[in-house]
Amino acid sequence: MPSYKEVRNSNRFYYFIKFTLNVYSMLFSLLGLCVLCVGVYAEVERQKNRTLEGVFLAPAVVLILLGLVMFTVSLVGMVGSLRDNKTLLHMFLCVLCVLLFLQAVALIVALIFEKKTSALFQSSIREGIKHYYDDLDFKNILDFVQQKFSCCGGDDYKDWGVNQYHFCNGTGPLACGVPYTCCVPHKVREVVNTLCGYKTLSQQRELLDEVIHVRGCIHAVNLWMGDNVGATIGLCCAIGLPQLMGIMLSCMFWNLLVEMSESMDMVDFKILKRAGFEYSELDLAGAGCCLCLPRDGGYLPLPALDPILSDPDLKPIPIRVQRPLPVQVHKPLAQSLQDLQLSGLRLDEVDIGRKQNKQKRREY
Repeated sequence: MPSYKEVRNSNRFYYFIKFTLNVYSMLFSLLGLCVLCVGVYAEVERQKNRTLEGVFLAPAVVLILLGLVMFTVSLVGMVGSLRDNKTLLHMFLCVLCVLLFLQAVALIVALIFEKKTSALFQSSIREGIKHYYDDLDFKNILDFVQQKFSCCGGDDYKDWGVNQYHFCNGTGPLACGVPYTCCVPHKVREVVNTLCGYKTLSQQRELLDEVIHVRGCIHAVNLWMGDNVGATIGLCCAIGLPQLMGIMLSCMFWNLLVEMSESMDMVDFKILKRAGFEYSELDLAGAGCCLCLPRDGGYLPLPALDPILSDPDLKPIPIRVQRPLPVQVHKPLAQSLQDLQLSGLRLDEVDIGRKQNKQKRREY
């Protein structure tokens, strides 16, 4: 089984990380584009039906900002992964890290300063209730939340007293009442009475338990999150894990590109230009349409061969190699060597005997 280092250095690992990050960025860019289109459509419709007093930050604007951020960041990651651009990948990585960090900080601050966070949401909801009939997006969202979580208003049902159509000094049929989405349904699929909350703001809380929901939506949502811890954790994971996955993929691919750029098996025109190579000298076969794919052996030009040796019409010269002749030994010398071997004497012993005879002659 190959080791992790061998798998990491293989082309399959490179292609896997590259195209996984590319598909990831492409999906989120399409999702961001869809959110942006929905936000633009909602804002256009809101502008047709809103009055001049509707200054509340509409959900359509939030959708536009969210879709714009998602599309822009994902597009940077998609182009960076497709073109193997380390600058764009580093930018994509940094933006994802900053966004995830800000979300984590916001969650921690909201948990630590729970009362201040609730007060902030309450003031925002009360501001939206003032323009309830002017901003259709906010109206639809608040109606859905009130029916889904069985609540009324932000802090409690008396928040509806800030609306000009519902405060008790008014003269209309909605005066001193609440919308029908605050009413308690008694039967399934019952025909809704739009004036079921008539004159409820002037009554005590204990008398309205079977008429309207007196609990505020902020407290209702907090209770739902406390009772459904699994769903709350799943929601947080659904928001955070895709961003964490993008950070891991972009970090791995960026480190891989840095390692590849330090070697010579990748087309990096800046490095090649510094080394003195020209673009026309490179053999870019196998570099792909983006001229960025790695290749075993690299893209550096090979040294030029001698034109005479590289001539295809040049025929090789045949060379005949003869066997070496056997060494001939003088016959008398060979006979004397055989006699010495038969007598048991060696050449060094014969030489020693000759030296001793010469010394005796000198002494005489």
